[in-house]
Amino acid sequence: MMTGWSRLFGWPRQFNWPRPCARALAVALILASPAVALAQGTEEPPLEAPAPVGPPPVYEAELLRLSEVIGALSFLRGLCEADDAAEWPARMQALIEAEGPARAERLAGAYNRGYGAFALTYRSCTPSAQLAIARYLEEGDALSRTIASRYGG
Repeated sequence: MMTGWSRLFGWPRQFNWPRPCARALAVALILASPAVALAQGTEEPPLEAPAPVGPPPVYEAELLRLSEVIGALSFLRGLCEADDAAEWPARMQALIEAEGPARAERLAGAYNRGYGAFALTYRSCTPSAQLAIARYLEEGDALSRTIASRYGG
């Protein structure tokens, strides 16, 4: 009997992973042993467990999109030499600090995606760049209002 997944993607293939040779395993185990580390004087302190990160907040998707919009506006406003060009990276930094270090990497990645998407496309301020600025300003305003009204205090 075929299930939905197997009909879409076919039966799972069997992989024949290469078997490591016994000598390679023995060498890896010897080199990884604490006795070898002590003899070489390179013992490192034990790693601490990372702080547990809870589930993402319910507004995570909107916040990531807002970060992309801020990244796009940061590039485009600087390209078009707007008066508030330096304000957009500062806004993103404030957002990252408000959300904390647990999600800083994801927010910065979204910002960089928004910035990089337009950095690849635009080299000068064109009418289409001006139109993109206007649309992103509207979208950013709507996102910030939505996040504040639904989830803010």
